[in-house]
Amino acid sequence: MKEFEERFSELQADMISICLEYVEDRVDKVYVYASCEEGIVSGSFFYLINNMYVERHKLNDALKDGDKSYDVSTERQFMVLDIINDNVDKMEELCKLYERDMPTELKLIYDAKTGKFQAEYKYDLVYTNDDVKTARHIANEWFEEIENNNL
Repeated sequence: MKEFEERFSELQADMISICLEYVEDRVDKVYVYASCEEGIVSGSFFYLINNMYVERHKLNDALKDGDKSYDVSTERQFMVLDIINDNVDKMEELCKLYERDMPTELKLIYDAKTGKFQAEYKYDLVYTNDDVKTARHIANEWFEEIENNNL
């Protein structure tokens, strides 16, 4: 029982870790969205920097004068997404191994200032049963929800 929890937590921590590395630890909060539904694995991530919610490609919009700019190259973004998606695959394997339900959706929030970590899971289909929505739509909706509610 404990081994499953530990390994699942390690994979989540790795997702947060790679997202922190992407911003060189210069961040207030990290938000990771991951989904695994009907064979589709998807990931996304965004941040709170200087009281501004920013998507991964717009990090430099949150800089204050004199701040060192972030490297938001497409190559680096895909490197992070590959690791997130790889970890979701590993979570799925882990859930199968321990005969556990794999969440269809994971929303991870890490407060870099306090070290507080939050995780929210869903087990129902989120987008594959929708004619229009994709994982990207859901991730964007979450970004807007967080931004509008200052969570």
